[in-house]
Amino acid sequence: MTLKIVSFSGKGGVGKSTLMVLMLKHILESKKYENILVIDADPDANIGDIIGEEVGFKQTVGGKMTALKEKIQKRQIPLEVSKDSIIESEVFGALIELDDFDLLEMGRGEGEGCYCSVNNTLKRIIDILSKNYDIALIDSPAGLEHFARRTGRDVTDLVIVTDASKMGFHTMERIVEVTNEVHLDFKNILVIGNRFPEDMKNLLTEKVENIKDDRVKFLGLLPNDEEISKMNLLEKNLLDISPENKFYKAAKDLFGQII
Repeated sequence: MTLKIVSFSGKGGVGKSTLMVLMLKHILESKKYENILVIDADPDANIGDIIGEEVGFKQTVGGKMTALKEKIQKRQIPLEVSKDSIIESEVFGALIELDDFDLLEMGRGEGEGCYCSVNNTLKRIIDILSKNYDIALIDSPAGLEHFARRTGRDVTDLVIVTDASKMGFHTMERIVEVTNEVHLDFKNILVIGNRFPEDMKNLLTEKVENIKDDRVKFLGLLPNDEEISKMNLLEKNLLDISPENKFYKAAKDLFGQII
């Protein structure tokens, strides 16, 4: 089976993490993919909270890199071991193996004076990890620097989530611009309007049509949902949402067009 990598991006607060977890639920139910990797590339590390999995800072890639930097400063690393090998070992140690999928939480950065080769090595590690799976889902940071640094390479499908706001539209358009500027070869760029009024659908479709890129397609709209908001506030596992939830059923129709 050809590896499929789906990355969710968009302005902060548009619900991309929620949609990625619901897509994960759909994949688990469909049993189409056996080996699933979830990468939370957002420094805020939201995915663990959404699925009811407590992930401490030391378990994240950022935490592992912080500990590694301290070892290097204290000269506790054998000189004969290569930098890349050390970093690879630390990153693999951050992989959390759950019952139905594996989770990698990137976590926040290492702060000032960070280890100079970490960023490039992390991109390579993500590539290596992904090749051990049938599908990888990536929750991307809200910031466009994620794309400018080319950490989104090899992604087959980029899902841009936007709400009904000028800022959401602007971020959507800018993401597409940046992917072209840094030559990211996504097969598909798919736009979802989340918490989006039906009577404003034409506004979003026009915005998408005005983007001069053949890869960009409007996937559909999803309304606001009180049950999802309530589950978030009560810190419940979103994977446990009822299969009959109207929002989830509507989202599954969109996900079916991706997988």
